[in-house]
Amino acid sequence: MEATAAKSSLALRNWEKLRRNKLAMIGFSIILLMLLCAILAPVLTPFQPDEIDLGNRLMPPSSEHLLGTDKIGRDVLTRILYGARISIFIGLSGALGGAVIGTVLGCFSGYLGGWLDKLLLRISELFMTFPQLILILILVVYIGQGLFNLIFIFAVTGWTGTYRLVRGRVLSLREESFVDSCRAFGIGEMSIMFRHILPNTLSPVIVTVTLSTAGYILAESGLSFLGLGVPSGIPTWGNIINAAKAVDVIRNNPWLWLPPGFAISLFVLGVNFFGDGLRDVLDPNQ
Repeated sequence: MEATAAKSSLALRNWEKLRRNKLAMIGFSIILLMLLCAILAPVLTPFQPDEIDLGNRLMPPSSEHLLGTDKIGRDVLTRILYGARISIFIGLSGALGGAVIGTVLGCFSGYLGGWLDKLLLRISELFMTFPQLILILILVVYIGQGLFNLIFIFAVTGWTGTYRLVRGRVLSLREESFVDSCRAFGIGEMSIMFRHILPNTLSPVIVTVTLSTAGYILAESGLSFLGLGVPSGIPTWGNIINAAKAVDVIRNNPWLWLPPGFAISLFVLGVNFFGDGLRDVLDPNQ
């Protein structure tokens, strides 16, 4: 009971610190609002994202179509709302996948040491030798396009930062007296690693996941714009902009690329604001 009360008190203190950070709360409000809009897309718009209406092609914003229509009559607002679901899902899933891989490998590497630590450290250095975007492009060419392919690629190429962060924390924590006490009580090594050491490394990992999500949303948008991301039939923010990249569209139909570009910028800005606030609250080095 005392441990539960202490955790509850710590969570309340952290929430109060986060609540006093105005930029973090602005970011949290932006994220929450955009997530709600994406979830409630069927309620907010009567159209479907792939509903074609050739009689209303390239219509400017109006009372019927608040953000206009595209080259084959699809409602732009509807595609942005439904596209938010896919883009945010890709960004968050890729960040979580990379964090899980990096956390598990970092625990084993930092706690066990020896040849395993040297091997994993060299592999991480090999991954970090190349810019992540270059690795992503190479893997997209070999693995192919696809929603889950892109998530897998983001996870495989994005684990190194979390790995080195967790490894460093575990190297420090394994020398603490509570680890010796656990061994004295006969607690197994795996239990010490994942039940006693791992929870003490998660705060900076949460911050890393938050900030990585924004980066992967931008990466997905860039890849889709180049035609290397999610297949064009699936509405994402990147695919919406990709469909409007013709010079005449950029000049004459700004409603096709300005709203999705604004949505990407606003969500990424909100995630970065919130991530910076989380780092101030959770990172012990701050």
